[in-house]
Amino acid sequence: MEQIYCLQGRKRFRPFVFAANVTNRSYSTPLQRRIADFGADEPFAKVNKKLKEHYGITVPLSAARTTTLKHAENIKKIQDVELGTLKGDAKQCVISETDGSMIPIVATGNSKMPGDKRKQKSLFYKEARLSLSHAKGSVTPVFSATMGDVKQAGLHLAHCVHRVGINDNTQIHGIGDGAPWIADQVEEQFGSQATYLIDMYHTCEYLGEASATCAPGKEKIWMEKQKERLRASKIAEICQELKLFMEKDNVADKDAPVRRAYRYINNRIHQMDYKAAIDNDLPIGSGEIESAHRYVIQKRLKIAGSWWLERSADNMLALRVNRANGDWDEYWEKAA
Repeated sequence: MEQIYCLQGRKRFRPFVFAANVTNRSYSTPLQRRIADFGADEPFAKVNKKLKEHYGITVPLSAARTTTLKHAENIKKIQDVELGTLKGDAKQCVISETDGSMIPIVATGNSKMPGDKRKQKSLFYKEARLSLSHAKGSVTPVFSATMGDVKQAGLHLAHCVHRVGINDNTQIHGIGDGAPWIADQVEEQFGSQATYLIDMYHTCEYLGEASATCAPGKEKIWMEKQKERLRASKIAEICQELKLFMEKDNVADKDAPVRRAYRYINNRIHQMDYKAAIDNDLPIGSGEIESAHRYVIQKRLKIAGSWWLERSADNMLALRVNRANGDWDEYWEKAA
């Protein structure tokens, strides 16, 4: 290719490189976008098949990984800066859900230690915490996720709610399972402005385990009665009935389903006002967040056989959330 010299300093450059905005041994921004697009949804080993199918080109496997993770890291940095700063127009009622999902993590050995580093790695699972929020009546949620601790998860929960839009008069309807940290963070982030409801399905799971002891042979009839009580917020009546069939103290907890159900419900009575939620046309189940785990997190980060460095997993969470929130185009417009 013909060399052209810059007028200042006689620095040479190639016209194609200048026009395509790509440097030697690198990829153009449009190609990086396509690599990251495929890498966000598919194992890195399959990125080449997608590129070959759609564009007739291939890149090294290492390029698929490094390019995707580089942009995932950039997106994570942007999200960290924006955390808690994005504000939507205030809504009258915001529904918010939070839940955790276990991600496979690999920790590598000390690089200064001699020997095969593969033998120094450890495998374990760590919880990724996902939050979503949307205005009552909306079907378009806002997501946020972190591999951090419960305090960090609380900040992401608040970020979701504020991005939807709240003011001092907004009612926040939180819902989730019985994990204490979720209810604690709802209270810490929003105080009396929010209510927290235990997902009714999780409550029924405990009652279902107790039904064989409380009504042997008539479990379904007994369960329907308890569900009616739950919908009417007659939680005390359920506790009173469970007490009648409570196992003796010398029975191991694993063999005492009635005791487990009573403890679970009695400790959370204030979080089981299902009637109020039903009367106000608010959800009493957390199926939305559980479904979101599958298509936001698990679809990519829990692919069979894949293990992640914790930092890479956190960055990929940010990338997946970016796409789920519809922020993908905006990111690449700035990256161009």
